[in-house]
Amino acid sequence: MEIPDDMKTLDNMKTLDNIEGMDLPAAKEYILGFITTIKLNEKTMADLEDQRGRWRKRLDMARTRGEAALAPEAERRILKIEDHMRDLGSETAALREQVKNMAGRLPALAARQRRVNLDLLMQELLIAAGYNPGDEASLGLERTCTAMEKEAAAGAELAALKIKPADGDR
Repeated sequence: MEIPDDMKTLDNMKTLDNIEGMDLPAAKEYILGFITTIKLNEKTMADLEDQRGRWRKRLDMARTRGEAALAPEAERRILKIEDHMRDLGSETAALREQVKNMAGRLPALAARQRRVNLDLLMQELLIAAGYNPGDEASLGLERTCTAMEKEAAAGAELAALKIKPADGDR
């Protein structure tokens, strides 16, 4: 079964507003393309409105002057322009809806990109502490050695405290 062209367009329009896989700047640029198309459509609509007005004047002139042969052609052109305006109006309305939908999803897209990369944060903290990236293993060793040194020092102080009362008793 053959899918009509207007159905293909509607299906394409539904998927055109998918910005989920984009980063925030790319999504904004993508939306800007839709807005640009809307503005171009509005300009085209204004031009078509002018053309329709011009052809209506020509139709009125043809009727008032009795030019029966010109009137049907002018009416045909007016109808053609109005069909084009109707199609363009529908397209513009669909584009506006898509822009509205995409703009509504921008905050969620921005929030997803604000997540903290813990590995990167760890590397930045190591650099700030004066270590080179990749020194995590030596940092762990240093922590263990420092803990052992503190434990040994505490043990020595405790032993010294135990000895003092024994010396004080004599």
